Amino acid sequence: MGRFIQGEDRRQDYLLPASLDDHVSEDNPVRAVEAFIDALDLKALEFAGMTPAETGRPAYHPATMLKIYLYGYLNRVQSSRRLEREAQRNIELMWLTGRLAPDFKTIANFRRENGAAIRSVCSQFIVLCRQLGLFTRAVVAIDGSKMKAVNNRDKNYTAAKVASRMKQMQDNIDRYLDALDRADREESDIAEPKAKRLTEKIARLRAQLRDLAAREEEVRNAPDQQVSLTDPDARAMASAGRGTSIVGYNLQAAVDAEHHLIVAHELLNTGYDRGQLSPMAAKAKDAMGVETLEAIADKGYFKGEDIRTCEDMSVTAFVPRPLTSGAKAQGRFGKPDFIYLEQENAYRCPAGEDLIYRYTSVEDGLTMHSYWSSNCQTCTLHDQCTTGKERRVMAASSSWKSPKTGSRYTKPTNGSCVNPSPRRRIRRWPRRRNILRRIIQARLFGSTHREN
Repeated sequence: MGRFIQGEDRRQDYLLPASLDDHVSEDNPVRAVEAFIDALDLKALEFAGMTPAETGRPAYHPATMLKIYLYGYLNRVQSSRRLEREAQRNIELMWLTGRLAPDFKTIANFRRENGAAIRSVCSQFIVLCRQLGLFTRAVVAIDGSKMKAVNNRDKNYTAAKVASRMKQMQDNIDRYLDALDRADREESDIAEPKAKRLTEKIARLRAQLRDLAAREEEVRNAPDQQVSLTDPDARAMASAGRGTSIVGYNLQAAVDAEHHLIVAHELLNTGYDRGQLSPMAAKAKDAMGVETLEAIADKGYFKGEDIRTCEDMSVTAFVPRPLTSGAKAQGRFGKPDFIYLEQENAYRCPAGEDLIYRYTSVEDGLTMHSYWSSNCQTCTLHDQCTTGKERRVMAASSSWKSPKTGSRYTKPTNGSCVNPSPRRRIRRWPRRRNILRRIIQARLFGSTHREN
C-alpha cells in the first residue's frame, strides 16, 4: 500500500473496548437533545406509558422514544423504518439511546399516540429559547408549505373529478357496446370469446359507475364538496408546479428572523394562505412573549381584515400588495403608475394629467373614492391607459381609528403603495426584502443538519 494511511484490522481484539462517549464530541447536537429531554417532566406533559404495566414484556421508556423522534426530526429522517435502521448503525443514535433499537412499529405507535404531548415539548422548547434570550429582535417570517398526505389523488373526490370520471366511464361503456355489436355480426371462431370479454368489461364499468354515483352523493353532502378516502382530513390543493396539485395539508410556520427557529406552526387543510396572517402572528407573539412584533409574509397573505387585526394586537405586518388588475398583462398602465397627490387629493397619470376626486361610495364595507380626468379622450396615451372613455382610479379608505395615535385615516393611498389604513400603516416591502431572502435561503422549514 506504500505511504497510504492504513486502517485497523477488523479482527483485532482490544483489552479495553472503545467507549461510545469517545465517538461523540462535546459540542455534538445530540448532547443538547439529551440534556433537553432529561430536563422535561414527561409525566406532566402526558406522555403515554410513563407508568409501566406490572405484567408483560417491559416497554421502552418514553424518553428514549422521544430522543429517537427528535433526532430524526433534526436530521430529516421521517420514516419509522429508516429510524429503526439508524438506531442499529448510527453511533450518535446509539449513544443517545444506550444501544436500544426499537422496531419501526414501536416508533410509529409512539408518534401516533403522543401527538399532543410532542406539541407540548415544542412549546417547552420555545419557553427555553425565551429564557435564553433568543427572541430579542421580535421579527418573524410567516409562510406556508404544502405537505403531501398518505392519500392518492385517485382516492380524492370533488364534484368536477366525479363528473369527469363518470363521463370517461360512460364513453368506455359506449365504445365497448359498439365493439360488442360488431362482434355479434362477425361469424368467426373468435367472435364468441371476444363478446364474452367485452360483456365482462361492460359489467365492471357499470359497477364502477354505480360506485361513482354513490361517491357523488357523498361529495354533494360534504361541507367543502370534497371527500378523501384514505386520509379523510386531507384535501386537494394546488402545488408549486403549474397545473399540478397534491392531496395533503398546508403547514403554516412562523420563523424567527435572527436564529431561524420555528416559533409557531399550524396544520391546515385549506390550500391558500389568505386569512392566516393574523392567527399565525398571534401565535408567534404569544410564543415569543413580546409586546410588539414585526411579521413578514408574501403577497398571498394580503388581506385588509388580517392587517387591521395585526395592528390591533401591536403587530406590524410587512406584506406586499398583490396586483389584481390585468392592465399590466395586457400592456396598459397599472395603478402603481398613477401617483397620489395628497395636498390636491388627486392622482397624476403617466401623461401628466391630474385625475380629480369625483365621488365616494361604499363597497363591501370599504369606502371607495373615485378619480378621473375629463381630458382622457384627447390624450395621446389613451389606448395605453384604458379601453373606455376615461381611466378611473378607485382608492379605498377607512374610518378605522388607530389605537395608538387616536387619529383616523380617511385619505386615499398612493397608487404605488398599499391601500390606506389599516393597510396604510404597512411599511414598504423592500425594507425587509433582504431579511426574508436570508430566511428563505436557510430553508428553516426543515432542518439544516445532514443525515449520517
